[in-house]
Amino acid sequence: MSLTSSGLLRTDPVPEEGEDVAATISTTETLSEEEQEELRRELAKVEEEIQTLSQVLAAKEKHLAEIKRKLGINSLQELKQNLAKGWQDVTATSAYKKTSETLSQAGQKASAAFSSVGSVITKKLEDVKNSPTFKSFEEKVENLKSKVGGTKPAGGDFGEVLNSTANASATATEPLPEQTQETL
Repeated sequence: MSLTSSGLLRTDPVPEEGEDVAATISTTETLSEEEQEELRRELAKVEEEIQTLSQVLAAKEKHLAEIKRKLGINSLQELKQNLAKGWQDVTATSAYKKTSETLSQAGQKASAAFSSVGSVITKKLEDVKNSPTFKSFEEKVENLKSKVGGTKPAGGDFGEVLNSTANASATATEPLPEQTQETL
């Protein structure tokens, strides 16, 4: 015994919303003239109600627009309010809170890592500065600086070193007064 023959599963089509009820009735079913007339009256009544509801809805939407205009509410303000409410709704979700907490922890860990990297680099630079090779290089630079800058005290800035070097080279290229007299 099948389910359809026992009547448990119905094979008659069910009308969809907006579909004509009379069109879905199987051709094997026959309606009496009286039943068809009743369905036509009901159809006309439902269509009339739908039209009335559409008119009422249009009137309500017009009234809503008028109230908003009087209150000074425009589309841009509504959009801003909707976005603010949407953002508030998003931030209230548990997924957002968990993500926010996770990102905060990751940021703290990254900050600590960068700090430790900076400390390691600073220590390495100090080690290099205190190494014998760097000390030897530093001494050579100081010797060169004293030779170029003359007997100036240490601590002069780069501009002073350049000026003293320029003065030293200018005096070396000028002829001495004795030599000029001898050549004349």
